[in-house]
This record gives sequence, C-alpha cells and structure tokens, in this order.
Amino acid sequence: MPQAEPVVSIVILLGAALVGGMVAHRLRQPVILGYLLVGVAVGPHAFGLVSDLTMVEAAATIGVALLMFTLGLEVSISQLKQVGKVGLWGGIAQIVVTFALGVAVGSTLFGWSLSQAALFGLVISLSSTMVCLKILMDRGELDSVHGRIMIAILILQDISVVLMMVVVPLLVGTSENFFLALTIATGKAILFVGIAIVLGLWVLPWLMGRVGGVRSRELFLLTVLVLCLGAALGTYIFGLSVVFGAFVIGLVLRETRFAHQALAEITPLRDIFAALFFVSLGMLLDPRILVEYWWMVATMVVFIIFAKFLVVFGIVRFFGYSGGVALLAGAGLFQIGEFSFILAAVGVSTGIITNQSYSLIIDSAIITMLLTPLSMSLVSRLYTRLAPAPGVRELETPLPASELAKVANLVVIAGYGRVGQNVAQGLRDAGVPHTVIEIDPERIFEMRCGGTACIYGDASNVHVLSRVDLAKAKALVVTFPDPLAVVSTVKAALKTNPKLKIVARVHRKREAELLKSLGVVELISPEYEASLEFLRRVLSLSGWRKADIKRTLPIVQQDQEFVEFSPDEEE
Repeated sequence: MPQAEPVVSIVILLGAALVGGMVAHRLRQPVILGYLLVGVAVGPHAFGLVSDLTMVEAAATIGVALLMFTLGLEVSISQLKQVGKVGLWGGIAQIVVTFALGVAVGSTLFGWSLSQAALFGLVISLSSTMVCLKILMDRGELDSVHGRIMIAILILQDISVVLMMVVVPLLVGTSENFFLALTIATGKAILFVGIAIVLGLWVLPWLMGRVGGVRSRELFLLTVLVLCLGAALGTYIFGLSVVFGAFVIGLVLRETRFAHQALAEITPLRDIFAALFFVSLGMLLDPRILVEYWWMVATMVVFIIFAKFLVVFGIVRFFGYSGGVALLAGAGLFQIGEFSFILAAVGVSTGIITNQSYSLIIDSAIITMLLTPLSMSLVSRLYTRLAPAPGVRELETPLPASELAKVANLVVIAGYGRVGQNVAQGLRDAGVPHTVIEIDPERIFEMRCGGTACIYGDASNVHVLSRVDLAKAKALVVTFPDPLAVVSTVKAALKTNPKLKIVARVHRKREAELLKSLGVVELISPEYEASLEFLRRVLSLSGWRKADIKRTLPIVQQDQEFVEFSPDEEE
C-alpha cells in the first residue's frame, strides 16, 4: 500500500498497541508481549500497514529516552541494599558471567567475530524489567525473597545499560584503538556528568522553582520533557548515547524536591511512547527468519535459556539461598530484556552485526519473553517438592535444650518481612517465647545480631520445620506475602502436626478457600483489615458513637465475608 501519512501511521500504531495490550491482559500475559506481537502483524514483514519506519524510529527513540529518564528518577541505592550482597555483587557477577558465555558461544558456535560475539554477550546479559515486574505483580510476589532478588538484579542491569551504550559503538574498529576510544568516551561521559551535577546544584532547582511557581501543569510537564530530550541531545552532541543523557538528568532531578511530581507528570507520556517503542520492535521481527533459519533461532533460544538460568541459579545459591528461591529467580530472569533490543539496534546502525543477525536476536528475544510466564508457573508447581540440598550451609544451629523446654508455649513465625517483624516485636513485648524461620540469609544475620531465636531455611520444607517441635508448639504464624509459599508452608506444617493452630496471611480468594479446607484457624487479609479500619475511622469522623460503630462493624464483616479474600487479581 502507499506510504501512510505520519498521523495515520501513529494512529495505526497506537490502535494496534491498544488491541495487543488488551488481548495480552485478557490472557494474563504482560502487555509488552501484546505490543511486540501486534507490531509483527502491522509491520513491513506481515500486513505492512505501517511503512514509515523513519517516523516510527523517531518515536521509539523518544520512548527509550523517557524510559531511561524515569529510571533515573526512580533508582535508589536503598533498593539495592534490600537484598544486600546478592543484589549488588550477585547482579554484577550475573552480567559478567553471562557476557563471557555469550562471547564464547558467539565466537565458537555461531562463528562470529570478536566484536559481534561481544555485542551478543552484552545483549543476552540483560533481562526484561517490564516482563518480570508484571509477572511478579500478577503473582503477588513482589515482596517475596525471589521477587526482591530479581528486582535488585534487574535494577543493576538497567543501570549497567548506560555503560553498555557507551561501549557498543566502540566495538567497531580494531582492538588497538579500542581502549583509547573507551578512555575518550569515558572522559566525555565524566565531563557530561560533571556539567549535569553543576546544573543540578545551581540551575535546575531555580528553574523548576520558577516554573512550579506559575502553577501550570502544562508548563511543568513541558519543562520536564525539554530537560529529558535536551540532555539526550547533549550526549548526542558529545558523541555518546542519547539514553545516557536522559538517565543522568533523571538522576540529577531525583535529588531535587520536584522529583516525585516530575515522575507523576511524565509517566503517562512515557508509557505511550514506550508502547510505540515495543510495537516498533515487533515490526522489525521477520517471520521468514523463523522459517528459514529455525535451527539457528532454536539453538540461540536454548542456549540463552539454559545459560542464564544456570548462571542466576548458581549465583543465588552461592549467596546462601535455598534451591527453591534460586530456581524461581532463574526461571524469571532467563529472557532477553527490552534494552537488549536497543543495544542490538545500535549494533546494526554501527555495522557490528548484520540485519540477519539482528533478526535472529529479535526473534530469540521475543520467544524467551513468551516462555517466561510459562517457566515461572512450571517451577512454582515444583516448589513444594524442593528440599534444601544436604550441602546447603546452615546459618543457625538447632534450638538448644533450654529453648525446647519452653516449646509448649512457643509461637513459630514463618517469614521475617515487615509483617513478621511486627508480629515478633509484639510477642517480644508481651513476653511470649517465639522462634523465627526465615530463608533470607541477610535477615537471619540481622536477627542473630539482635538476639532473636531463628532458624535458617525454607519453612515450606518438612525437614526445616522438624528443627522446631511443632507437635508441642502453641501456634504457627505464616506471614509470607507469596501465596504459593503460604500454602506450601501450611501443608508442610500440618503433615507434622494436623492439629496445629495456624494463623496465615492471605491475599487471594482461591488460596483462602484452599487454606480453609486444610483447617487453618485464622486467615488475615491485610487489605481487608485495612479497609475495616478505614471504615471505623470514617464512621467516627462522621459523628457515629463508638457503641454504634461496634454494632455495625460485625454486620459489615458478615456481609463482606466473600469480599474479604477477593484481591485485585480479578481487576
């Protein structure tokens, strides 16, 4: 068909993104997959509804710049500290080891040059932040141990993209001038960062203050957008990647008091351009490559999945986590990330790889993304069968005889997150003896330093639970935010003591019904309990007497018994 006008092309892309996102959401898949697949359909290799690739490229570049800008606004060192060493050093090790494997396989198995193999190593070292976050949110596992590990590694990967974008253009040329070019590029990057810091300390606060004083949301948004794209243009002039400038200015703006408002204003615009970016990536996928070079795509996909899975699994295990946590983290991080597409596109534009190699990488990336939700579900089904290997190091000795003598009044707390810590503090204040079972080595170390009786291990494993005599324990409190871990722990505990009184945290209706059928005494839904407290305070502020509120709340609880365990999963 004739080349469409730019406006028509944008309308087609946004409409296609809407359809693809809705279909993916209905199928309980990340919307990014819908964007990618619908991009294939409207692209030049399929129906050819959009052929103005120059305009699409420009919109995609803006989307990338906005993504990196908001990443700079959101990144916090405290996020990496949440999982300690495994988040920082484990994330670095994952990138380095995966990169080395990619270089080795690219140069030997695929016969690529060193620069091509190096680009391939960088591409596969990254995972998809958007895909992983969506899966973790849908499964209610953002605050689980493996969820926190995955997020920390993903944040480190996203930060490393900035350095990779500096390095990729330098892969062109001979090895003799590589280090000189890298030094020059690093110097330019340091100079740009210095200028950005100076602007952030003296210019940005004044500018944002003047714009904010006008009290116009339109001008504020326009200012933030100009800062983002202006910084991207600045690094382009410096001969560096446009995403580097957007990221740096986001970091600088984060330190001002306008960061939260800037993020709130720019996020909708970022999401729109990000959708265009992912649709444009899908447009670049050539289905003919899948047919003609299916064996190369299959080989690449198998290598990426197994290499990244084993690397993540080994690193998480090395830092002392159980096999179940390591498997879930490995199953969630084996795909290729969205920023990998950017690296590959830069490789094409600089002549490092051919269009055919680029198509192979794109096809493989989309396949790994499609397989991620399936792998997480499969590993979750095997979760309850996973037992810590005999070689797993123990971080805590079994309870001494003096403690076991008190076990008749002992309360066992499974999980030492925010809820578990509050429960433990309350029991401590009340003088009730208790022991904590926790799978996170960092938290175990904190408890040992604080004098809290604790056992390292997976509470859903019978062998770990056997270290506390549940047959004599007074109660078990299961505080995990992960519904799967809650159900697994309850089943393991009831195998040991079928009459044990259990108080469990629950979010979803299906887990609540299962736990009730197993015989759990009390089910606590944080969202439901919070809604009752909101209602109590609203009625109080509305002038209701305490006696009337006490009579009304039980009626509300009875009427909303079904709603109590209806989560946002049905949204």
